[in-house]
Amino acid sequence: MTWCDVYHGFHVGCCPGRGGVAVSDLEHDADVVIVGSGAAGLVAGLVVAERGLRCLVLEKSELVGGSSGLSGGGLWIPANPLMRAAGVPDAVEDARRYLEAVIGDAGPASSPARREAFLRTGPALVAFLRGLGLRLVRSAGYPDYHPDQPGASILGRCVEARIFDGRRLGPWLAKLRIRPGAVALPFYNREIPHLGLAGRTVQGFWTAVNVRWVRRFGRRLLRQAPLTGGASLVGQLLQLNLRRGTEVWLQCPVLELIMRDGRVVGVTVERQGRRLRIGAARGVLLAAGGFARNEQMRQQYHPHPISATWSMAAPTDTGDGIRAGMAIGAATALMDDAWWGPALLLPGGIAVFTLRERSLPGSIIVDHNGQRFMNESASYVDCGHRIYQRNQTVTAIPAWLIIDDKHRRRYPFVMLRPARTPDTIIESGFLKRANSLPELAGQIGVDPDGLAATVRRFNRFAAAGRDEDFHRGDTAYDRFYGDPRVHPNPTLGTIDTPPYYASAIYPGDLGTKGGLLTDEHARVLRDDTTPIPGLYAAGNTTASVMGRTYPGPGCTLAAATVFAYLAAQHATNHSHSDERH
Repeated sequence: MTWCDVYHGFHVGCCPGRGGVAVSDLEHDADVVIVGSGAAGLVAGLVVAERGLRCLVLEKSELVGGSSGLSGGGLWIPANPLMRAAGVPDAVEDARRYLEAVIGDAGPASSPARREAFLRTGPALVAFLRGLGLRLVRSAGYPDYHPDQPGASILGRCVEARIFDGRRLGPWLAKLRIRPGAVALPFYNREIPHLGLAGRTVQGFWTAVNVRWVRRFGRRLLRQAPLTGGASLVGQLLQLNLRRGTEVWLQCPVLELIMRDGRVVGVTVERQGRRLRIGAARGVLLAAGGFARNEQMRQQYHPHPISATWSMAAPTDTGDGIRAGMAIGAATALMDDAWWGPALLLPGGIAVFTLRERSLPGSIIVDHNGQRFMNESASYVDCGHRIYQRNQTVTAIPAWLIIDDKHRRRYPFVMLRPARTPDTIIESGFLKRANSLPELAGQIGVDPDGLAATVRRFNRFAAAGRDEDFHRGDTAYDRFYGDPRVHPNPTLGTIDTPPYYASAIYPGDLGTKGGLLTDEHARVLRDDTTPIPGLYAAGNTTASVMGRTYPGPGCTLAAATVFAYLAAQHATNHSHSDERH
């Protein structure tokens, strides 16, 4: 097989006579071609458009937004302009110390140059987007995920999209990828903990009133279609691009990267049943997501057991951009990692992250032996890693989330309201229910003596307010999803009131975090660290600058959009002769 043969479904155009494409053979062209219509691709589109250049965004599905549209839509940007405007202290220097402490040495994907580019560019990106009319709000009080580390902030470094009326998109609203609930309940990420305490705290009650009645019904009276989270972020970015004439082609999968004289000069796509060759005068940006929904790649690269069905990424997240880069010699890194998190499988097999369910008092996660093995309130990526680490010695996939009737009466459980557990939910197997812990252990195949001993020990910790084994509730992030009415530790409560419930926990993810290796300009690199001229990448198509950790809320989209911004700037600033340096 030669270097221009088929590789994982991608054919590489090389030189004339061997699959090469001359300029005269191109059926369409643009200054910059962007593969993927998520937040990263749309941010890059705005940079290109603002510079008066032609941009073409290619989306293989019938919907705009990718996994970005299904996300919470937050961007973790230290020292951002919204913090400064609110008088909230923060500094890039503090964030740098924090990333050094949390990430450590994660290899070239998180090199000092890439971290510095992310930190220095983030505030400029926020200012750029706000200047174009993107409406953002601070996630005030949403702490970093490791607030006990040097340089961390508990004041909230995340910004998120304001509620956006989707009707302003006109016919494009029907082409927007939207997660369930993004229209039904217009809430902000920082409000999630309070919504879960609507029947427990005054703040929770008024948050629920504001979200469910004032915003939802008020906007319906105004005949609006309120979008929140990733749907709002993508919706606003799409609207700004359309106003500036950015072309967005749907149902247009990329089949191959076109190269000439060692440089990427365009792409070949399939559109309306035809193959079209599209030139990219200044570069191609791969922002097509990771490979979370590619079962073959997951089995090849990820720890076992693994399943694409445990992911919350968009169904289109199949590794197209990564494989295209690999086909022309791009280096990769962190391919065994993902944005992990404990996931529950709803009836019907849809995976959802568990955040508050595992952090609220009266809950534990146990392995096959009935033993706890982690701080249940920790960052979801850390919890995902702990599940796989534990599974190396004791069966922990699935693990089991154990709660009692107090938890069920006081708090929501995913889609279930407090105190409402229909028999159909039990019959579906999503929740197991039993009148005693030994009976529950029998239903889920867990050692009954081990579970009983674990619960007794945990109950002693809960009464004292200190988790001696895993320090649950010791940090501000642990307590963020806790119940402030529970003292002395808002994340710890006894498990002693039947009936008892259990739900299976799997190592789910928001997407993969391994991919093409890029530099501080978002240029795709070869194994020898030289850039491939004309090729850029951002988002989950790349190996993450965050390494194997998740420093704070919105790191995924923040890194994706920052490096897309840098890619578009570099592509539109530099001539071809500059790209080898």
